[in-house]
Amino acid sequence: MTQDAVDIRAGGNGPDSNSGAAAKETLEDYTLRFAPRSYRKWSPGVVAVSALGGIAYLADFAIGANIGISYGTTNALWGILVFAVVIAASGFPLAYYAARYNLDLDLITRGSGFGYYGSVVTNVIFATFTFIFFALEGSIMAQGLNLGLGIPLWLGYALSTLVIFPLVVYGMSLLSKLQLWTTPLWLVLMVLPFGYLLVSHPESVSTFFAYQGENGAGAPSLGSVMLAAGVCLSLIAQIAEQIDYLRFMPPKTPENARRWWAATILAGPGWVLFGAIKQVVGLFLAVYLIAHAAGPATVANQPVHQFLEIYQDIMPPWAAMTLAVILVVISQVKINVTNAYSGSLAWTNSFTRVTKTYPGRLVFLGVNLLIALVLMEANMFDFLNTILGFYANCGMAWVVVVASDIVFNKYLLKLSPIEPEFRRGMIYAVNPVGFGSMIIAAGVSIVDFFGGLGEALRPFSPLVAIVLALLLPPVLAIATRGRYYLRRTDDGVALPMYDEYGNPSGEVLDCHVCNQRFERPDVVACLEHSEHICSLCLSTDKTGEHVLPAQT
Repeated sequence: MTQDAVDIRAGGNGPDSNSGAAAKETLEDYTLRFAPRSYRKWSPGVVAVSALGGIAYLADFAIGANIGISYGTTNALWGILVFAVVIAASGFPLAYYAARYNLDLDLITRGSGFGYYGSVVTNVIFATFTFIFFALEGSIMAQGLNLGLGIPLWLGYALSTLVIFPLVVYGMSLLSKLQLWTTPLWLVLMVLPFGYLLVSHPESVSTFFAYQGENGAGAPSLGSVMLAAGVCLSLIAQIAEQIDYLRFMPPKTPENARRWWAATILAGPGWVLFGAIKQVVGLFLAVYLIAHAAGPATVANQPVHQFLEIYQDIMPPWAAMTLAVILVVISQVKINVTNAYSGSLAWTNSFTRVTKTYPGRLVFLGVNLLIALVLMEANMFDFLNTILGFYANCGMAWVVVVASDIVFNKYLLKLSPIEPEFRRGMIYAVNPVGFGSMIIAAGVSIVDFFGGLGEALRPFSPLVAIVLALLLPPVLAIATRGRYYLRRTDDGVALPMYDEYGNPSGEVLDCHVCNQRFERPDVVACLEHSEHICSLCLSTDKTGEHVLPAQT
């Protein structure tokens, strides 16, 4: 793929394959397409560590503290458990498909009930997730810079945004190194204060479990548990960021099967284990600050204050401040390079499909960072629970619908094709099965979130989203008899799509439009010229003359 190649209008002749623009491949990082075998040179372990490096964010500490302060420790812990179970169950089939077929979640979504254009709305949902959490992490970094260096918050917001851009330019090739190098130090800095409290202040454990919330109204309640879970479940779209790494997994073979499965499970649904632990630790530190350091809840929910207070018990103030700032900066950089990277992929994917014009991933990297900066300057941190609780309904509807389609419609009912299809012309523009299920699930749960179904049901909006998203795909698939999944079953290419182990084939073919070489899963036949065309050139074909006709 090259920038010149994607700007060629279908029907014209592409640039020479030795064009200097081909060097831009690393900049674009397979934004719109299958990740080819020739590029996937990392081991399963490296991919897994890189993916897990992206969950180093401190937002979990803030989320755990916020729900504990609002609903009490008992309700918060049960809410975190609900969150972990839902994330693990819905994340597994998605992670498997990404690692097995080397596709990002948008491409998986297209063939899992949404259609070629139907998945655009889910891309917008995911892009929203990336800039919300970029803004949250950027706010935490700005708080650290303000506390440690006296930098005004508004300037800290700008610095935490600008530092990310150059780190994301080269995609996976640079991000994998960044995550590997910074993870050990991050782990030490994060675990140290929690371990110290357990050893030196064992009474803090009983204080933690007895905490009833800011207003002392934290008695065990199913409604409070679901409200807490709803805030946590705003993180459900994190699986899409994990998948942006997992799509670079090497082919699964008998020799690497154990390592492949371990990496896929750990870096896929396994991320929630680390996320849940961080939420519990964040709540634990907040309760300690409120009970022992006489800190108000408005400060206790800020990770930089949480760690600074504990560090000061262990070491001199200057060293404590230094380590607190270093932890905040490392954590913010580790997650926000992933937020910025994944957001740029999502925006570019949507824009290209709608306009059939490819501006380059870096354009939307800038757009995503700008939106996040605006949110930070608007002080979104003060409205965290409301923002995340609302967003969770949309995120859950999308992710659970795709998981439901894979499990029920693909494997149990056999109404959806097992192998994912994402290429234009091969799938319908919109599939009512997934698209309709998501719209209904998100719409009804949002109405419930704002009290439209009555105050008694209001806390259960996350459950409404999950149940509808789980049940509607098989119901609609049966009702439509699965007819809207595939527009064609034959892509006109004689070579097999998969190798002897079921991995996407590494055979290469020439695209007659851009004159570049692409691996077998990324091309279809072009009947107009009796040649092959890549999925990328199909995406930018404004005339539609190269799109295969529907199969009769």
